[in-house]
Amino acid sequence: MARILFFTQTTGYQARAFEQAAQALGVELVYATDRCRSLDDPWRDGAIPVRFDDVEGAARAVVERARTQAIDGVLAGGDGPARLAAHAALALGLPWHPPAAVMAATSKLQTRGRLLAAGLPVPWFVAMGIDDELGSVAHALRFPCVVKPVGLSASRGVIRADSVDSLEAALARVRRLLRSPDLRRAPAHERDTILIEGFVPGAEFALEGVLERGSLRVLAIFEKPDPLDGPFFEETIYVTPPRLDHDVQRGIAGTMAHAAAALGLRHGPVHAECRLNESGVFVLEVAPRPIGGLCARALRFRTASREGITLEELLLRHALGEALDGYGRERAAAGVMMVPIPRRGRFRDLQGLDAARLVPGVEGIVITAKPGQLIVPPPDGGSYLGFIFARATGTADVVEALRASHAALQFSFESDLPLSGG
Repeated sequence: MARILFFTQTTGYQARAFEQAAQALGVELVYATDRCRSLDDPWRDGAIPVRFDDVEGAARAVVERARTQAIDGVLAGGDGPARLAAHAALALGLPWHPPAAVMAATSKLQTRGRLLAAGLPVPWFVAMGIDDELGSVAHALRFPCVVKPVGLSASRGVIRADSVDSLEAALARVRRLLRSPDLRRAPAHERDTILIEGFVPGAEFALEGVLERGSLRVLAIFEKPDPLDGPFFEETIYVTPPRLDHDVQRGIAGTMAHAAAALGLRHGPVHAECRLNESGVFVLEVAPRPIGGLCARALRFRTASREGITLEELLLRHALGEALDGYGRERAAAGVMMVPIPRRGRFRDLQGLDAARLVPGVEGIVITAKPGQLIVPPPDGGSYLGFIFARATGTADVVEALRASHAALQFSFESDLPLSGG
């Protein structure tokens, strides 16, 4: 049985999707997860316990396991896991993105520098330490601009500022976030550095693809129909195919391939984001990992003899060295809505779910929030209430179905603030 080493932060939805695809293919997944080392296999899944802040230790643990279990390929879900996967693949002699390339791709600051050096269009940018005064970078500032922690994802800490006062407020908020307990184990450069860059107007798109020995294979381009103009940047709808001319889509793919090469990414999945305006394609990121959460359910692929192939199956086959020449995306338009969070609070209950599921075109709704769970919207939080999935003949029909389904949902919350004494 072929074995694939899968680095992941949790055994959540994405891990279960890969596990199901692996079982269908007759492939064994060997997990490497960030968990307690003092307990002997507490989840009984045979996972290798690793620390995402100890890449050398993780590589040693993987090599030790490979002495008794041959590893045939590497995959990762998430930015931190991708960094470990790069070092492990290098130690095992398996194809994957090089460690230096993954480090550059998962740092917004290094990404900007690499893209600028490659001659790609980038906004002006400047970095500052978490404790630096704004005056240290005042000479470079223009408005509007965007504040970003260099190592966070899912729009956490991303805030638009249109004036000095709003920039000061944004920086204060980002500093609080970076000093929060849940980020204490993040690498120091992710906690201590803040990027300020020019706001790039325009429509936003995402590309899902794989690099095959340096050559980009585009699996899908997603349109994001809701404007992302700030002050915060909570993503909602992804839909494919995008309502763009084929020449424009080829331009996006070509720019993304150029960006991946500039970062040094070589082999494995990539999830890339860009903005499109009259000045061209502005690459926001090229992450060395697949799309996160449950969003991959919006993608299905086909061959001449099969339909309904999942992204997870495709990536498993790619990790084992199979060429993907015969695979293409399904003919139908498809999309997902990451259900936005209306306000901070503890999730109490939900009404309207049955009506939301009956909207024509809607294929499924998964509510990931649990009763009593504290729900925090961006820029402080990085999760969603759930996901809505739809398929239809055309892109516009998918967008309409997602919006109608969401409109039927009614979430209620309780305040998470403690009551004061009388």
